[in-house]
Amino acid sequence: MIHAGNAITVQMLSDGIAEFRFDLQGESVNKFNRATIDDFKAAIAAVQSNAEIKGLIVTSGKSTFIVGADITEFGENFAQGEQVIVDWAMPVHEIFNSFEDLNIPKVAAINGMALGGGFEMCLVCDYRVMSESAQVGLPEIKLGIIPGFGGTVRLSRVIGIDNAVEWMAMANPKKAPAALKDGAVDAVVTADKLQDAAISIVKQAIEGRLDWKAKRQEKLDPIKLNPLEQMMAFNSSKGVVLAKANPAQYPAPKLLLDSMQAGSSLDRAGALRQEAEHFAKAAVTPQAGALIGLFINDQVVKKTSKKYEQGAHPVNQAAVLGAGIMGGGIAYQAASKGTPIIMKDIGNPQLALGMKEANGLLTKQVERKKIKPAQMGETLARIRPTLSYDEFKEVDIVIEAVTENPKVKGIVLKETESKVRENTIIASNTSTISITRLAENLERPENFVGMHFFNPVHMMPLVEVIRGEKTSPEAIATTVVLAQKMGKTPIVVNDCPGFLVNRVLFPYFGAFDLLLKDGADFQQVDKVMEKFGWPMGPAYLMDVVGIDTGVHGAEVMAEGFPDRMKPDFKGSIQTMYEAQRLGQKNDVGFYKYELDKKGKKAKTVDPTAYDVIASVVTGEKREFDSQEIIDRMMIAFCNETVRCLEDNIVATPNEADMAMIMGVGFPPFRGGPCRYIDQTGVAEYVALCDKYAHLGKAYEAPQMLRDMAANNKKFYG
Repeated sequence: MIHAGNAITVQMLSDGIAEFRFDLQGESVNKFNRATIDDFKAAIAAVQSNAEIKGLIVTSGKSTFIVGADITEFGENFAQGEQVIVDWAMPVHEIFNSFEDLNIPKVAAINGMALGGGFEMCLVCDYRVMSESAQVGLPEIKLGIIPGFGGTVRLSRVIGIDNAVEWMAMANPKKAPAALKDGAVDAVVTADKLQDAAISIVKQAIEGRLDWKAKRQEKLDPIKLNPLEQMMAFNSSKGVVLAKANPAQYPAPKLLLDSMQAGSSLDRAGALRQEAEHFAKAAVTPQAGALIGLFINDQVVKKTSKKYEQGAHPVNQAAVLGAGIMGGGIAYQAASKGTPIIMKDIGNPQLALGMKEANGLLTKQVERKKIKPAQMGETLARIRPTLSYDEFKEVDIVIEAVTENPKVKGIVLKETESKVRENTIIASNTSTISITRLAENLERPENFVGMHFFNPVHMMPLVEVIRGEKTSPEAIATTVVLAQKMGKTPIVVNDCPGFLVNRVLFPYFGAFDLLLKDGADFQQVDKVMEKFGWPMGPAYLMDVVGIDTGVHGAEVMAEGFPDRMKPDFKGSIQTMYEAQRLGQKNDVGFYKYELDKKGKKAKTVDPTAYDVIASVVTGEKREFDSQEIIDRMMIAFCNETVRCLEDNIVATPNEADMAMIMGVGFPPFRGGPCRYIDQTGVAEYVALCDKYAHLGKAYEAPQMLRDMAANNKKFYG
């Protein structure tokens, strides 16, 4: 053994070829943490001092190659300022350079995932051979940063500026055929031939049949384009990238392009210095803090969900009650992930609608070449439409998705309970109605749980799993595991009107109604909140949700939380409803909707909307300061999130923030409402609440925040 460390071993194979093997002890995956980097430096020194080594293959002892840098560890540096980050990054570059500069050929044998720092490790090798099932890429942009271990420099020299920009700005992992086509890897083989292929390439390099020194030199020199060609390449890239990524919201893509352009005419040393400096600029942005926090929160949520696996019952057969758009979407989602599902309704037209929804979603998948026609047939075969309960004795879980009416749901749930086994779980896909209330007439309330999907089911990642007062741990665990199996992210919440997401959303709509009452223009409010980062403003969102749905939900929330969700005035949303302007459902609401060339409903301005809501405006019509609009909307939203934490509706800020991002489209680059309060400053945020407290209870700072401000605490860190 040439080197035996905690993360890397180096041992001789034959013919002067050694294996440089990453296998981080005590971890399920390889990653670049401090321990790995220290061991990397030691392993390089061991190779340098061994004259018998003529070539290296770089392998992994895990099922994946290297997943990247440990952002939870290195992220601690980001709060210390740009210079500290640069001073940390440059010694890491020196270690990677020393490996690249070894005077022997090196081949990376890539199995599984090689992402971020993992792929940057591959790039310091002279050749790369890849398993057919492996994926490679530099996805750091998703974390609000740029590649920091030499990726911006080496990838642009290996595959060219245009391809490198596309790889890094889009941040999507590349499968083997695409990586080979772009020249990022030199060969693709089956997994069982990976090591042999790597050894073969090293042998050819040792024998002089491959000019590995020339390959390495390309990464050491400036990019081989004249200044005009470089300018044209970067100007073209900036036009495409910055049109998709607003630098004010997502600064990292512009910093990526600036780094690449600044380093393109420099040698490796100069280009890496540019990368380190631009990496530091990205790392200190609030967007990086939010997006890295989002990544960590996602890991927390996944770990929390995984804990439920031991207490879950297997679900071999599911059923859904109600075959509308929602029921059809649920059936599609279950069947597409391998769970057979019965879809029941009271009439053939309804069943036809549910099957049409599933068929339409699958057809789009086939058209986009995501699946093959045979897979579509297999998925549809897993959905069994029926008008009866005859097969319900074999069902492990029933998801009720009938109309959002407590009386109707109560009748359907009681009837269903009489048709299933004693241990069958019944889950209600309700968006606002208390699970404890719906369980009152059931014989086995311990088997009853909420399972709130968001519309459209196939696109929205979140599922709220709601624990009623009598819901058993087994029912929760089974529902969580099923949601995961369906490809969703489940978050367990305790019962209350609106649960977590809708409970938080309705004060936001209440704040919107109050702004319009005070004289704000709904178009201005929409534009400001969209510029803030929401995918759509509150007026547009209400049109999409359905104004009738919004009014019904508001009634439930007003009953549950009258102190802050029962207004003492008739708002614009109620007025729209009374005028039968329901939004996209009947093509007129705050806006008017007409089909565009693609057959989709396009929003247009409708002047008559102002006439409809004129009666609710008691304040002077004026253009509001944008920050006032943001403050009034966000205080109502964030305060209710905090109250859900106070009331133990949701257990952690991590889950609360993830729920808002996945459930209602909270701007990801702001990290969620708890992260937003942290970045505003808790004391400063409480002061904002005090400034607007005269508007009502929804604007008053929760006691939790006052206590945090007094003790200089934050939600994170």
